Amino acid sequence: MVREEKLWEMNFVKTKLNEKTESEMIGFSNEMQKEKKETSYHCDICKESFSEKGNLITHKRIHIREKAYHCDICGKSISRNGNLTLHKRIHTGEKPYHCDICGKYFSEGRFLTSHKRIHTGEKPYHCDICGKSFSQLSVLKTHKRIHTGEKPYHCDICGKSFSSRSNLATHKGIHTGEMPHHCAVCGKSFATRGQLTTHKYIHTGEKPYQCDICGKSFSQSGNLNNHRHIHTREKPYHCDICGKSFTVGSTLATHKYIHTGEKPYHCDICGKSFSQSCNLTSHRHIHTGVKPYNCDICGKSFSQSCNLNTHKHIHTGEKPYHCDICGKSFSRNDYLTAHKYIHTGEKPYHCDICGKSFSAKSNLTTHKRIHTGDKPYHCDICGNSFSHGNTLNTHKRIHARDRLYN
Repeated sequence: MVREEKLWEMNFVKTKLNEKTESEMIGFSNEMQKEKKETSYHCDICKESFSEKGNLITHKRIHIREKAYHCDICGKSISRNGNLTLHKRIHTGEKPYHCDICGKYFSEGRFLTSHKRIHTGEKPYHCDICGKSFSQLSVLKTHKRIHTGEKPYHCDICGKSFSSRSNLATHKGIHTGEMPHHCAVCGKSFATRGQLTTHKYIHTGEKPYQCDICGKSFSQSGNLNNHRHIHTREKPYHCDICGKSFTVGSTLATHKYIHTGEKPYHCDICGKSFSQSCNLTSHRHIHTGVKPYNCDICGKSFSQSCNLNTHKHIHTGEKPYHCDICGKSFSRNDYLTAHKYIHTGEKPYHCDICGKSFSAKSNLTTHKRIHTGDKPYHCDICGNSFSHGNTLNTHKRIHARDRLYN
């Protein structure tokens, strides 16, 4: 009996000791949790918390824009060491990421991932307003600004606003004349790296963007999107002055110059001004005589890529632009636009000398020669000059007839 009481007492004491130990352990754990909370690192600007001090320091650079890492080649400052490594590849030309489908190389893994979607057709980013899909998140964000009207990029020289950083960079070239990106093949310069990349396709002939409706290929994703509007007849860009709609955003921007009269692109040789940079580029070829675009069918050369594309329709017989009123088809978009004025009666081109209006820009140009006396068409047989091309053609028949009867 005594032995049983002793055993009971020993077990009781043991149980109590275990309870005490467990209680102490729980208390110790709570203390550890408390200490952990006390030693976590908080951002005093946005109150975000971090478990490691290094992460807090890296985070704070977002607020204070501290850039601790410097490029020893160009002196540019970068906030993260990893970003400095990526930046240096601009100077070294290193492209360690390789596409196993087409063999193209990229400086960053994200560029390779984005590029591969050209081959797969994957478009994982969807606009929740219109349902349109995109292969890149950045392109979706820029697209959404069509719906919201947001233009977050502002020119610090003239105050003009833009929906994309690249458009702002291109615009600033008007003021500064700076074009830091140069083509190693022909020496042509560009305001943005993206424009240079697109330009290089002229030399390589690469057209990585293909229409899934008709199979036509393009060197720019933007040109593919614009082309698709031919099939869908979609015109998502609207002029807020006259209400006219366009398939291409750049065409809307150019159209607005009709209302504003703005011509921001100036020829540094003769001083002539233009509403579009491409028109200035084409105009300069008058001075230089350069015709860089060659037809691979007949060998004819052109000063503008758009003129080459239009010319090719002679060979193919293609007329991709259709009038939605009468169904007539045209090889050029500007022919379709001019044709539509027959239906609408619109005459948007006005002579600033006499006030006469015209439905086609070419007719206004021809008309102005009455005032200026300009005769740009010259007969290579007798030297006579004419204000109209068709008048020159009629005149040449006189020489042809004379040769026939003499």
